[in-house]
Amino acid sequence: MNILHLDASALGAHSVSRQLTADIVASLRDTHPDANIVYRDLAADPIPHWQPVVDVSREPSSLGEEILDEFLDADIVVMGAPMYNFGITTQLKAWIDRIAVPGKVFRYTENGPEGLAGGKRVIIASSRGGIYSEGPAAAMDFQENYLRGFLGFIGITDIDIVRAEGIAMGPEQKQKALEQARNTIHGLTRRAA
Repeated sequence: MNILHLDASALGAHSVSRQLTADIVASLRDTHPDANIVYRDLAADPIPHWQPVVDVSREPSSLGEEILDEFLDADIVVMGAPMYNFGITTQLKAWIDRIAVPGKVFRYTENGPEGLAGGKRVIIASSRGGIYSEGPAAAMDFQENYLRGFLGFIGITDIDIVRAEGIAMGPEQKQKALEQARNTIHGLTRRAA
């Protein structure tokens, strides 16, 4: 089993999504002690944003190949995805841009796009300051909806979201959100056994 562990929060030790990804990976390690885990901290070691190659004689980026290979080799991707300004972090978007390679993770056919990255499981650790899963702010969720849409586009349908929301709405709400998220983690990672 190969696990790719991604963190994208700039908050370091104060990050809820980092706490959740660490809990998810620890729980997966309990059920799969021989798993190979590759860790990438997208905030501490940011990936340069994708730019088109103007000079076709240049060699392709080895970093881009490394990132794509890590993703393609993974059986499970554990993705820390905090909500920043209603969407994902630019660091996570830069990673997505590096794996969205035509012919590798998707292709266009006469019947439309076809995802080529199926067979993977993605567990998203979503953290949000407010409540966006329901109510009036639900229309502002460009985080989880975007991730589900992108992953579906590349063929991944086995997607679980561990959500801690309302974490900026006071210490009691934050604690409640963390407890609910950890209960979700326990159920999800046991399913991977």
